[in-house]
Amino acid sequence: MAHEVKTKPTQEDPVAYCAQLPTPRRREEGARLLDLFGEVTGVTPVMWGPSMIGYGEMEYHGRTSHATWFRVGFSPRKATISLYGLQGDVGASALLETLGRHRRGAGCVYVNGLKDIDGDVVRELVARGWSSGIAGC
Repeated sequence: MAHEVKTKPTQEDPVAYCAQLPTPRRREEGARLLDLFGEVTGVTPVMWGPSMIGYGEMEYHGRTSHATWFRVGFSPRKATISLYGLQGDVGASALLETLGRHRRGAGCVYVNGLKDIDGDVVRELVARGWSSGIAGC
């Protein structure tokens, strides 16, 4: 039986959200990711739930759920930055090997900070994730 996905778009401004993050480093990383994802996708970011920033929309069909979800996105959380939608492309696994220090799980890529990863690889992963239309997490 399918269940309803509770995370939905909100009216909160992603730029304002990133500007009020608790540490200067996360504020700066949030601003950099807003720029990177925006440049690659060409669309305006939207807050999804209280802490995820998504780009674009698509229909997501999971084993237990069906919902509208964002194509690619990120969340500059306190402990790690979560990057969404970057593992769906066929070549993503090989690219992730060159990303730098990260962890993977359930379609998400987790990084401690942008200093730990290659920005050009992130840009390529976002472009591939955007094109593939396969949602992450």
